[in-house]
Amino acid sequence: MATRLGLGLPQMRQFTLGRDVPDVARTAESIGYGSLWVFERALFPDPQTQGLFGIEGLPWPEAYRDVAEPLVTLTLAAAATERARLGTSVLIAPLHGPFQLAKTLATLDAASGGRVVAGLGTGWSHDEYAAASVRPFAERGQALDETIEVCRAVWGPDPVVHDGQSTRITSATVGPKPARPIPILLPGNSGKSRRRLVDKADGWMPTAMGAERLAAQWRELQDLAAERGRTEPLQTVLRANPRYTPKAYGGADRRPFQGNVEQIAEDLAAHAAVGLDEILVDVQECVRDAEELKDVAAELYAAARAAGV
Repeated sequence: MATRLGLGLPQMRQFTLGRDVPDVARTAESIGYGSLWVFERALFPDPQTQGLFGIEGLPWPEAYRDVAEPLVTLTLAAAATERARLGTSVLIAPLHGPFQLAKTLATLDAASGGRVVAGLGTGWSHDEYAAASVRPFAERGQALDETIEVCRAVWGPDPVVHDGQSTRITSATVGPKPARPIPILLPGNSGKSRRRLVDKADGWMPTAMGAERLAAQWRELQDLAAERGRTEPLQTVLRANPRYTPKAYGGADRRPFQGNVEQIAEDLAAHAAVGLDEILVDVQECVRDAEELKDVAAELYAAARAAGV
């Protein structure tokens, strides 16, 4: 069975959101992409007090200066499409009130006919937490746990009941319900987060790291699932952030997903061989406008399928 391919939607400052998001979404669906994805970046600290991913001295990409709100972006895409899954990769769960997030995702799923995939994470930016989080940064894991619990409760049968740290629902009817159970996917980057993934989530959402390393982590996660008695299979969606260039990258230091369409397609094929369900590619940072994004997306889809993905 061919690996599903998804495309990152335009959220950055070079795009006109109200026009370009529906246009790119419709085009991607017609090309054959099976899913459309958004990511979350709440703000851009200026000056930067913390490095990218919390790594000291690593600057934030300039493209992060202006990133559209993910669920608004996804709603624009939902209204313009009929079949493609609508995913978040990822929402920073603690930046959202758990109840309101659960209700928003349920509404979007009901409106789109059961197409939402909820990729959730804890985030790493102290500045974003200071601006928007419902819990302190030190409690980010507990905040994600409660978000998952509230989502399961709100999406489940009425009456809804939940008694948590930040959300208390004594007994209530909450609608609309999702069209079907919304899958929750987590990155699972550490030992504790992997246990959370295996115990509480529907699947794994790693970031591309090279095919060999990905395969090793996938084996470790499957072993952990067996060890903890999980019987349901883990859904899998790999996020790839290609450093696309019109011409082939000729250096010996080429990294995975760096170069032209053919080189990226080769890397997609190597990662697909690991056996994951789906790969999403997000090239918006490397293009000038929506027309170039659509052109690259079409070329990349054709090249990936020709490469056996």
